[in-house]
Amino acid sequence: MSTKDFIEKDYYKVLGVPKDATEAEIKKAYRKLAREYHPDANKGNAKAEERFKEISEANDILGDPKKRKEYDEARTLFGNGGYRPGPGAGGGNFNFDLGDLFGGNAQGGGGFGGGLGDVFGGLFNRGGTGTTRTQPRRGQDIESEVTLSFTEAIEGATVPLRMSSQAPCKACSGTGDKNGTPRVCPTCVGTGQVARGSGGGFSLTDPCPDCKGRGLIAEHPCLECKGSGRAKSSRTMQVRIPAGVTDGQRIRLRGKGAPGERGGPAGDLYVVVHVGEHPVFGRKGDNLTVTVPVTFTEAALGGEVRVPTLGGPAVTLKLPPGTPNGRTMRARGKGAVRKDGTRGDLLVTVEVSVPKDLTGKARDALEAYREATVGEDPRAELFEAAKGA
Repeated sequence: MSTKDFIEKDYYKVLGVPKDATEAEIKKAYRKLAREYHPDANKGNAKAEERFKEISEANDILGDPKKRKEYDEARTLFGNGGYRPGPGAGGGNFNFDLGDLFGGNAQGGGGFGGGLGDVFGGLFNRGGTGTTRTQPRRGQDIESEVTLSFTEAIEGATVPLRMSSQAPCKACSGTGDKNGTPRVCPTCVGTGQVARGSGGGFSLTDPCPDCKGRGLIAEHPCLECKGSGRAKSSRTMQVRIPAGVTDGQRIRLRGKGAPGERGGPAGDLYVVVHVGEHPVFGRKGDNLTVTVPVTFTEAALGGEVRVPTLGGPAVTLKLPPGTPNGRTMRARGKGAVRKDGTRGDLLVTVEVSVPKDLTGKARDALEAYREATVGEDPRAELFEAAKGA
């Protein structure tokens, strides 16, 4: 990403959130859009794929508090309404280079010093030293998906994940030159970036078109990577998914993405988790849910009811006499694992079971009950309330 792109892109607009949005609001907006535009749900749709990339890029910046702060500061200084010197500013032929601001050192206590260099250094991986040596390049971020069972999501799981990414070419050791002796790009002098004017004497930086941002040019291009120094690499790694993850959650694993170049750090791995359904249990936040059928006599007279738990022994709940259908009770500590290691609760909803077939003895007993309750109308208050409304 060029400096110009970073400053001019409105990531808040991409996610459809206000500039003062909370982390939770940003996360919610990203999940909704990611589901809508994910390539798996829009196979063959190039526009949806491009939109998904924009959404992921916006979330990478706004979803990280440090990067978001840097982005907001940069937009304030150089974005809409920010500092944009006009032609001839300060008299004469003024050529203002962002590279001077971001990488230069303040002299005599003046200027910006290292502040803006710190702001943009982490985002664009620029050394800011003004030297002609090639700079390290951070590896690409990788996004993958994994599908877990309901139980695995609650308890956590270690799953194998096969990933394909760009890595240093083994044939040329990442140099791009089959002899291993590339030369420094004369256009960008090894920085991988070139400045271009944007009007008003303001210069912005873009990846060097001659070396494609590498800072090196191969005199004798490697036959395997065609001089790029990068080759497609596949690997399988064991990834630990923490307990308590939810469907659609995006997990970031730092340094597990594509390897960097010239000593640069590896990118990050983002894993989107999909969770299957369970035939018995459901989930509400950190709590699990289950519906338990009870007989009419248990609900009316009270009693003890055994309730299954996920992966553990059954618990016994005491029904008070006169328990209504749909009542929810709580078995504490039998739910999903929270971030602090504690567990939520199991919410047990009672469902009164009405028998389809009655034996003669059971029917006689219910007939006797009906005779004993003649005159009782559970709907009397309903009709009275309807009249008064």
